[in-house]
Amino acid sequence: MALQQTLVLCKPDAVSRGLVGEIVRRLEARGYLIVAMKLMQLDGERARKHYGEHAGKPFFNGLVEFITSGPLVALAVEGEDVVEGVRQMMGATNPLQAAPGTIRADFAQQIGRNLVHGSDSADSARRELDIFFEAKEFVSRKHDLNRWLVE
Repeated sequence: MALQQTLVLCKPDAVSRGLVGEIVRRLEARGYLIVAMKLMQLDGERARKHYGEHAGKPFFNGLVEFITSGPLVALAVEGEDVVEGVRQMMGATNPLQAAPGTIRADFAQQIGRNLVHGSDSADSARRELDIFFEAKEFVSRKHDLNRWLVE
């Protein structure tokens, strides 16, 4: 096991539907720590940087348009193997293929409105966290739960 940080975005559809609290509740219930969090309106430049790996693909402009269409909540989440754990909690990108009990299976209907983004690797997490947060925005947190969560 490795202590990691990852980026989670509650996309504009999650904010508009009032699901941010439920998403944060699930992350915290799993034992992950929120070490940075902010409500923001993403601009096109930052959105294009975030989705840079998809530049030139037919769906790129749609991604940028949607993620900038309303406020989102960006979270830096910390925990043991958190990148993989958050990806499991979110479920498959297509909500119709997501496992029951995941965020997307429980609350989303379409791939284009799938509520959340989570970094897909530790390298992506570092890159994406730098896009959304400055170092001074992170809070160091320790709590007693680790002795009950981690061997």
